[in-house]
Amino acid sequence: MTLNWQKVYREKLTDAESALSRIRPGARVFIASACGEPQLLVQTLLDMAKKFADVEIIHFLDLGLTDYTKEVYTEHFRHNALFIGANARAAIKAGQADYTPIFLSEVGLLMQRGSFPIDVALITVSPPDPNGYVSLGISVDITKTAAETAPYVVAEVNPNMPRTLGDSFIHVSEISAFVENDAPLLELVLKAPSHIARAIGQLIADLIDNESTLQTGVGRIPNSVFPYLANKRDLGIHTETFTDGIIDLIEKGVITCRKKSLHQGKIVSSFCMGTKRLYDYVNNNPLFEFRPCHYVNDPYVIAKNDRMVSINSALTVDLTGQVCSDSLGFEFYSGIGGQVDFVRGSAMSRRGKSIMVLPSTTEDGKISRIVPYLSPGSGVVVTRGDIHYVVTEYGIAYVHGKSIRDRAMMLINIAHPDFRDELLEAAKKQGYIYRDQKLPAVLYPKEYETFWADKKG
Repeated sequence: MTLNWQKVYREKLTDAESALSRIRPGARVFIASACGEPQLLVQTLLDMAKKFADVEIIHFLDLGLTDYTKEVYTEHFRHNALFIGANARAAIKAGQADYTPIFLSEVGLLMQRGSFPIDVALITVSPPDPNGYVSLGISVDITKTAAETAPYVVAEVNPNMPRTLGDSFIHVSEISAFVENDAPLLELVLKAPSHIARAIGQLIADLIDNESTLQTGVGRIPNSVFPYLANKRDLGIHTETFTDGIIDLIEKGVITCRKKSLHQGKIVSSFCMGTKRLYDYVNNNPLFEFRPCHYVNDPYVIAKNDRMVSINSALTVDLTGQVCSDSLGFEFYSGIGGQVDFVRGSAMSRRGKSIMVLPSTTEDGKISRIVPYLSPGSGVVVTRGDIHYVVTEYGIAYVHGKSIRDRAMMLINIAHPDFRDELLEAAKKQGYIYRDQKLPAVLYPKEYETFWADKKG
């Protein structure tokens, strides 16, 4: 007997308040990630706040409405962020919300094992296709696993959600309730890169060979490399997320994925954040495969991509190569996300490269981000044993396999010139380098660098 999915859909179609009324006190409620947030369901959740008690709201990355983190909702909601967005940062600092540090590759696995249970999943999906399948669109990430493991799933059906391909589909029979909403999806517009970000982007581009497969982390600095890749050939993409920046490189024939050793001909990702242009571009586009994070971020899967290059941001790096990416002292700022997954995966890749990037100073230029030691409370996300390349606007340091003395000098040489003497003295005081060690008289003259290409490029 063939399932009449249209009848099933109609029977499950309801209004947001009715769908949410089944949430019980103490429930763990997962809300779909980033730009895939179900906006109507979240707003209704807030409107109904007085009907809920001690509900834990779990988010991977929140870019939308986060009023439930305010003190007035303390008795009703408790926010638990797996990665801290700007919207939740103040609440976490004030102790009104929680942060769970975890590798993104492991979240879905913990859900499947029952050690990170989800009671209710609130998701956004595309309208059903002719076979009764909805697509999670731009937010597959850990959302698909949450929807597969939660006993109760509410899907906000939005015609603006693109139908993305890959492991992104759920049949209407597997969803508990549907509500409909046609609001525009949330968008992320990155600011134009600063001159410092552009300088870093140029240096990163020098490290990328033809036929490499790229991962770029979230933010302006990792994405600043795209304008400088126009002369590369047959690049591929295997990344947890991407933005509008890749579209131009696809259309110029730079990103082809033809030479990938895994998922040849496909851009593999778990979610994307950008503008309507990007959402329209990925809609029904067979170039893209969206898959859950426990697959995309698996270091052993990542390593199967030859010439895998990971590009990720750091907040600070100390002179031994320890990387802090999620906190400013005792203040949690962002999260671990997929950084370690890709650092280790790219390091295991044949001819792979792991690149950490950061401006040499804070925006006002008053504090060096290359530091003698991490400040108290700062978490080590990437260990000194994992780090390979470090890039600032002043150069590139390859510290993998180097002694503490060698890496300290390399990192001092790519610090801002105003802080190099101070860092040198700190390194001496800490016993990292010789007492009579001096900085090199001449650094690499980047402005005179010249490249030649043979017949093979």
